[in-house]
Amino acid sequence: MSTEDVVIIDEPVPYVRRITLNRPDKRNALNHPLRGAILNSLREADQDPNVHVSIVRGAGKCFSSGYELGGGNAGHELPFYTPPGDSQWPRHVTEGWMSIWDLAKPVIAQVHGYCLAGGSELATGCDLIYVAEDAKIGYPAVRFGVPDMHFHAWFMGMRTAMEMMITGDSISGTEAVEFGWANHAFPVEELDDAVLEVAARIAKIDPELVQLNKRVVHRQMEVMGIRQGIRAGTELCALGTHTNAMREFLATAQSQGLTAALSDRDTKFGDYRSVEEH
Repeated sequence: MSTEDVVIIDEPVPYVRRITLNRPDKRNALNHPLRGAILNSLREADQDPNVHVSIVRGAGKCFSSGYELGGGNAGHELPFYTPPGDSQWPRHVTEGWMSIWDLAKPVIAQVHGYCLAGGSELATGCDLIYVAEDAKIGYPAVRFGVPDMHFHAWFMGMRTAMEMMITGDSISGTEAVEFGWANHAFPVEELDDAVLEVAARIAKIDPELVQLNKRVVHRQMEVMGIRQGIRAGTELCALGTHTNAMREFLATAQSQGLTAALSDRDTKFGDYRSVEEH
């Protein structure tokens, strides 16, 4: 599967590159090829002098429903090496998304529809987040396991983070702005233009200054411990794979199918299962 199959790349205004996740039939579930294509495309943009800022968005009805759980990784290796061990997967994905922080140029996440689990991790790794007012941001996988990337307390505060982590409930785009996870929310029909306007404003500033000032913010967050905290959380994720809840979920998925397992997880809450969520 080539990069061209899973992402669409365009330059809608000068000095702005837009990367569109292109698995709309799978609600942009993040399989190995898609994750690799996102990161590779961002690195290419970072090295292109004609690109000052990048945008990541999703094709179709949503930004991303999360990591691929339905067999879409069959035949595909991890897109980059991460040392093996019990916590390889959470270390792998968090290293990938946090590498966006280390890019020189800013990256904007444009979020509409569902932004769940791994999709919310991808968006969090970006430097700015603009959302549709009715977007749904959440981590329903806490109902059978432990998240890979523990960003919630850093960007939403302790109380909201705790509620999301022990219920699996989602928040709206408007709430995501209120809590501090996103920058601004717009009606979904205005989101494209609003994000391009922000990107164009960033592109007017000398790229050297933007790159240094991006680093200023991230260095302060790192001094406060965000990178160490997220890395430590990968060990808790690994512990979560050994719980009875995880074993029961996997057993249901194996015997009855993934859709049945997800329905069993969410039906009692009355959410998410109106669409197939990953």
